[in-house]
Amino acid sequence: MTTAMILLLIIIAIAIVLFSLDALPADVIGIGIMIALIITGILTPAEGIAGFGSDTAIKTLGLLLLTTALIRTGFVQMVTRWIIERVGEDKNRLFWLVSLATAGMGSFTSNTASTAFFLPVTLSISKKLKQHPSKMLMSVAFAAILSSSMTAIATSTNLVVSGLLTDYGYAPMGMFELTPVGIIILCVGLVYMFFIGRKLIPERDLGEDNTLPRNSRYYAEVIVPKKSEWVGKEIRKLGLKSDYDIAIISLHRPKEKEDFKPSEKTKLQAGDLLVLDGSREGIFALNERKVVRFTGNPEDELSETLKKKHGMAEVVLLPTSRLVGQTLRELKLRKRFGIEVLGIQRRGKTLHERLMKERLQIGDQLLIHGDPQTIASLENDDSFRIISDTIEAPVDTKKAPLALGIFALTILLASTNLMPLAVATMVGTFLIFLTRCITPAEAYRSMNWSALILISCMLALGKAMEVSGLATYLASQVVNLMGWQNPKLLLGGFFLLSMVLTQPMSNQAAAVVVLPIAIQTALQLGLNPRSFAMMIAIGAATSYITPLEPACMMVYGPGNYRFMDFVKVGSLLSLIIFGIAMLMVPVLWPLYL
Repeated sequence: MTTAMILLLIIIAIAIVLFSLDALPADVIGIGIMIALIITGILTPAEGIAGFGSDTAIKTLGLLLLTTALIRTGFVQMVTRWIIERVGEDKNRLFWLVSLATAGMGSFTSNTASTAFFLPVTLSISKKLKQHPSKMLMSVAFAAILSSSMTAIATSTNLVVSGLLTDYGYAPMGMFELTPVGIIILCVGLVYMFFIGRKLIPERDLGEDNTLPRNSRYYAEVIVPKKSEWVGKEIRKLGLKSDYDIAIISLHRPKEKEDFKPSEKTKLQAGDLLVLDGSREGIFALNERKVVRFTGNPEDELSETLKKKHGMAEVVLLPTSRLVGQTLRELKLRKRFGIEVLGIQRRGKTLHERLMKERLQIGDQLLIHGDPQTIASLENDDSFRIISDTIEAPVDTKKAPLALGIFALTILLASTNLMPLAVATMVGTFLIFLTRCITPAEAYRSMNWSALILISCMLALGKAMEVSGLATYLASQVVNLMGWQNPKLLLGGFFLLSMVLTQPMSNQAAAVVVLPIAIQTALQLGLNPRSFAMMIAIGAATSYITPLEPACMMVYGPGNYRFMDFVKVGSLLSLIIFGIAMLMVPVLWPLYL
């Protein structure tokens, strides 16, 4: 192995660890990888940044802008209203209508976008039918992911695979090239979720409002003011557990160096900072009593508006959220949005830092307080998705048919090969701006820039594997180890490798790491590289076993899931998809040229 190969392996290993630990936002990790490749001399600066001007980046940008137009013009809201009108009291009908609508949207947009927009409607209908949301929300997320193999634009992973194919001199992925296997995966996956998957999910108790579970817990941070009636009282006399269903996790005193877990006999002092674990109802009640001050914002006093008007809601942070990666102290949400954060819920994890220092993550559930109309308006902000206790913000849908028509035209131009997909998406983008379906300012403000940056940076990693010779070297090792075996087993091995890597990493990153090795392996054995590329595209999208996929992160809190819920349901589903891929991929894309 050369020095460049060793350095590249080290960079990949560090990246996998960082992705696994969720230590940094994925796009930041991607930028770090690109910088490391340039600094170590594996890539030239021009090669390192080439991904930002690549065909793949242009296609991703255009599709993100078109998707934003569909959402902003209210097309999704029209679909959800249609679903609500037809569900009635039938829980089975709810499953099929919502799952198919989510998959339909996910076939032409990102799975995170489709999950985000069907999350609140699913919660609303579940409340109406008195069904625990856990029975539906995982199905919504999985339906969105199952649609990833329906079209070439269903997920950015397919765009990355298509781009890497062209880099190696092969034709890009056709718009509907994956559809024959994608339809089978979608249909079988939904049937599995309907008959088996839902039964593997425990039905946890409903709360009083029949939407969220009683044990839906939030972490809150409060300060005991000087004039509070709690000053000088022992904790056992406050009635925290009996009256509010709240426990004190830790206590910080300004004059003491370390936080500590107080006893029942600890007397509170003015200025004590308490980290609480409590039910949402208890936190609501505590907020109303004003015996403590919540630290969700750094301002000392509530605004007059917040004093007079009380609206409460729960929101989940989207992958497009500008808040992700920042702390509550940095955000100053009262000034920016007119809301106050009372608590945070994070996928069943205990928050170890003080809440003001915690950096927000995708899927975090925030308990907020503010003017009801202000809260309702957050529905139009791409940082949040409101999941309870609010009215639907009105959306003007007059231009929704026009936006849908432009999107359909884009797909038609690309699928009929009248123009390349990158050009077609730019034509579509120009038309949505020209017709004012959405303004450029709205589009750029709503964009998922992190996804675009991650993809562009990860393309540099794919280039590095090629120019360093690492892909060829690893391929030769694979051939020496397994080349004598059945090529189908080799094909299955690359599927499993992609599936395993996509659990801690992003789907795109997993594809970029595995595909160059697979293509070189295929070439050395005289096999069809396209067969391996399609197998990896499917494998990299098989991200059901852990809740680390953004679509799964968003439903984790509202569904009150546990990590093992995804392991139980997702493992069997992954095996089923593996079996389908092993049967169909060699038939649709023959292994031998």
